[in-house]
Amino acid sequence: MADVVGELASVEGDERPASPEQSTKQFSVYEATSEELIERSMAPIKKEFLCPPPSRAAEVKAHQSGLVQEKKSKRQIKRERREKSAINLCPHISRTQDVNSCQYKEKCRFNHDIEAFKAQKPEDIEGECPFVASEMKCAYGLSCRFLGTHRDIAANSDAEKNSEINFFNKDTQRLLWKNKMTFTKADAKLKSLGLLGHAKKSNAAEENNAEKSQNGANATQTTELAVDSAVSSEPASEMIEDVDIPGPLETEEVRPMKKAKSEDKEDSKPGHVNDGLSVEVETEKNGYSEDSIQIVETDACLKSHPREKKKLIDFRDKLYLAPLTTVGNLPFRRLCKVLGADVTCGEMAMCTNLLQGQASEWALLRRHSSEDLFGVQICGSFPDTVSRAVELIDRECTVDFIDINMGCPIDMVVNKSAGSALLNKPLRMKNIVEVSSSIVETPITIKVRTAFFEGKNRIDSLISDIGNWGASAVTIHGRSRQQRYSKSADWDYIYRCTRNASSDLQVIGNGDVYSYVDWNKHKSDCPELSSCMIARGALIKPWIFTEIKEQRHWDITSGERLNILKDFVRFGLQHWGSDTKGVETTRHFLLEWLSYTFRYIPVGLLDVIPQQINWRPPSYFGRDDLETLMMSESAGDWVRISELLLGKVPEGFTFAPKHKSNAYDRAENG
Repeated sequence: MADVVGELASVEGDERPASPEQSTKQFSVYEATSEELIERSMAPIKKEFLCPPPSRAAEVKAHQSGLVQEKKSKRQIKRERREKSAINLCPHISRTQDVNSCQYKEKCRFNHDIEAFKAQKPEDIEGECPFVASEMKCAYGLSCRFLGTHRDIAANSDAEKNSEINFFNKDTQRLLWKNKMTFTKADAKLKSLGLLGHAKKSNAAEENNAEKSQNGANATQTTELAVDSAVSSEPASEMIEDVDIPGPLETEEVRPMKKAKSEDKEDSKPGHVNDGLSVEVETEKNGYSEDSIQIVETDACLKSHPREKKKLIDFRDKLYLAPLTTVGNLPFRRLCKVLGADVTCGEMAMCTNLLQGQASEWALLRRHSSEDLFGVQICGSFPDTVSRAVELIDRECTVDFIDINMGCPIDMVVNKSAGSALLNKPLRMKNIVEVSSSIVETPITIKVRTAFFEGKNRIDSLISDIGNWGASAVTIHGRSRQQRYSKSADWDYIYRCTRNASSDLQVIGNGDVYSYVDWNKHKSDCPELSSCMIARGALIKPWIFTEIKEQRHWDITSGERLNILKDFVRFGLQHWGSDTKGVETTRHFLLEWLSYTFRYIPVGLLDVIPQQINWRPPSYFGRDDLETLMMSESAGDWVRISELLLGKVPEGFTFAPKHKSNAYDRAENG
């Protein structure tokens, strides 16, 4: 019987080859010691909580329950929204309960029949309206899924005030749509560096020459990358940067701008600075043109070092929540602030989408009033695109810093010469940071990886110069682009880069911080390190910030975890809305988050603490039914958890996680 149990408990899909000793005897988690389990990257769970794993067929069936098989096209979704369905009640009528309150009357694309809406409206969800609970009047009126809990609330200007900022201005959006937005500072700086117009071609040649000289023997691999990077959504005129430019464009005669700039420095007088400022103001009035902007480079802001006019920002010893795609939304950041995070950063936004006026991309820059130290992260391929986005964000939003992503490993980003593809183009990295930091007072930070290809680290050769480019801080993820999220982060390399950095450049480490022990170790091993950025550790257990501040391993109960989920749902309903659409949006992002949280193993179930982020758990059960449900890998169980908080899912509901972490999977990255 013991042999049968041992066979059921054998590890399936272990990527390590079996040793001769192991091949003679089936490995059993029941008989293995904690040291043997840790050696295999398995969680050493107490024997009394282990159970035989489910059959493969049952596991697949459970995993597929609740998963989507087919997605609706964007056109189909848009068409359904435009249909005058009874369930789509006009927002004006929903708030006022007056059919005559809508200014569009019969031309309105929403339903105006209140009785028809009430007949089709789903049942109210158990619980209190999140707005009423915060002593605010609910803006969703009849459409609110908690309508039964509404009550008269006395006018309170403080409570009624919106706690979110950085809303996208409609006038700005129209200017971007019509391509009439001016970027005076960015274009002036780009032109002074020869990165705008015809002079940009010679910079492309210089960029390619620098890349070849730095890569040396790796030129073949870099050429392959350049071919991949040619698939870009940037304008065709900008793609010339990735092409070798033959002939006289490589000579200094084609680029007189740098020489002219140095001569201006020698001959500059105080009166010229004032003239430069007046020209800039007039240019902003009349709109940008190449002829009218030529003497703007006398402006003092273009002459001073990027650091001279910077606002100061201090990351030292602050708990920094990483920018997290999809899950790092505003409600999740609010939750992390409650649990102890000091610094938050919005989800990565693409510069081209921001400059095109896409409202969904600008929504990523939204900020909550509780985020007292908040930044946004952007990603772009070229200095002109990034610098214009930086100028626009500085003009339209209230942020404490702007982070430029130069480490994203996703193929879609890399193939556009953005993200970690920039690690192969150090001159372009310099141009992006130098232009962006010189046109705004908001601090510019960058996020990088160790290198593009594993084993060919590159950041250590650049770290001493990054501060001179104008960056206030750099975050180093201790993995290459090729590694993605497999293997452990190389913290020794992060320490070396930190010690090589200039004294005025703050260096932040990133990778595998999963407990206060990890945090303390990195800070003690390298006191020069300003802080550690926490990413997947916060996704799996957002109370990691509490653990670090209180210096303890929190053996959190299932009830306490459920309360944290309730807080997220409340924040989500306040952000996305308490009507049916808002409820289902909140449910979607809750499920995306639950696709990470199931990997948490309670402290009380472990033989060895703390849990490491790369440990794979064997089959086990929790201390109560709710804890067992929370550790399930089945999407169907995640849906059941969402029903505890947001009521029954709609008929035909389906869900597929957008992101699948490969921390438990075999890494096939190339």
